[in-house]
Amino acid sequence: MPRLIGRDLAGALAGGSARDGLPVRLSNRTYAGTRNVAVRELGFDQPLLWVVMALMAWGLVMVYSASIALPDNPRFANYAHTHFVLRHGLFILIGLVASLIVFQVPMQSWERFAPWLFALSLLLLVLVLLPFIGKGVNGARRWFSLGLISFQPSELAKLTVLLYAANYMVRKMEVKERFFRAVAPMAVALGVVGMLLLAEPDMGAFMVIVVIAMGILFLGGVNARMFFLIALVVVGAFALMVMMSEWRRERIFAYLDPWSEAYALGKGYQLSHSLIAFGRGEIFGVGLGGSVEKLHWLPEAHTDFLLAVIGEEFGLIGVLIVIGLFLWLTRRIMHIGRQAIALDQVFAGLVAQGVGLWIGFQAFINIGVNLGALPTKGLTLPLMSYGGSAILLELVALAIVLRVDYENRQMMKGGRA
Repeated sequence: MPRLIGRDLAGALAGGSARDGLPVRLSNRTYAGTRNVAVRELGFDQPLLWVVMALMAWGLVMVYSASIALPDNPRFANYAHTHFVLRHGLFILIGLVASLIVFQVPMQSWERFAPWLFALSLLLLVLVLLPFIGKGVNGARRWFSLGLISFQPSELAKLTVLLYAANYMVRKMEVKERFFRAVAPMAVALGVVGMLLLAEPDMGAFMVIVVIAMGILFLGGVNARMFFLIALVVVGAFALMVMMSEWRRERIFAYLDPWSEAYALGKGYQLSHSLIAFGRGEIFGVGLGGSVEKLHWLPEAHTDFLLAVIGEEFGLIGVLIVIGLFLWLTRRIMHIGRQAIALDQVFAGLVAQGVGLWIGFQAFINIGVNLGALPTKGLTLPLMSYGGSAILLELVALAIVLRVDYENRQMMKGGRA
């Protein structure tokens, strides 16, 4: 406002007319000719939108770069060189259309239908396990085949658990200090989801869902001592699952020493070649399209290990830019959530912060796995890696965040959300 007044005063001093404005008196001097200046107010967070679009555009280019040589492999001999990038672009387009629709839905509607959406995701998680319905790939049964595309219900479960947890905390706000009345029902719901996901198996998605739910419980005001007790139980449960599963134990050992003879050509193969890719990239990279590791050395280069290709082609600079963009994106989303809670929109605020936890944690896990800082886990890099269901639901979740921001701005202007 002071800047606008300053510009108007400057125009008045330059000989402007007072016919369309009111006189302004400063000290003993009167200035006339203040013009009516149209102020355009943004309806949503445009910087957030542009960062999301930049990550998707860069991801589309890298998916093409990482997958262009895949048809040379007999496994993909019938595919065109543009097969994966065109499918990835199609899912981005579908996701953008879905986001435009989702943005129109008020947060009150999401709050009202959250339990029903959670029930729907549970039904889909059950159906995908049935042999005549679910699609099995490499021993895992995680997809529905829908003709040209496949759908992964575990990605939908991330969003519906998020909505359900936020709705649950709003309903249990008065008893959030009582363990059994506030936490136990949510723990049962997570246990059911966990059993279904581990039956697929999809431990990576279950980890993300647990972090989302626990984060929302903590941000919703659950007693800190109870929260840390739950955290210890969850960590112990995951450790027990690793100890009881031989192939999960081998992944841990391969992570600790991927160069050993026992794992270099087995469980440690992906990690070792990911590290080679980063080593080749050095500071500035070998240039776009110049990666060698994507030429059938690094498996899943266009999905789980896309960051390794980025590191090889764009070097340390490219990796730091990716990390910086995800840090900014997560912080911005969390800020929108805090703003909604400050405006007494608790459900909307918890939903936004849950999306921030989802995007931030999954990016953290993927980056850590690619860099060898964490054991290998099948999680894609949000908004960038190839994966139809993942990018579709991530765009829908971000559209909900933009809706939260839009309603925040409406309320701050004195209107209704």
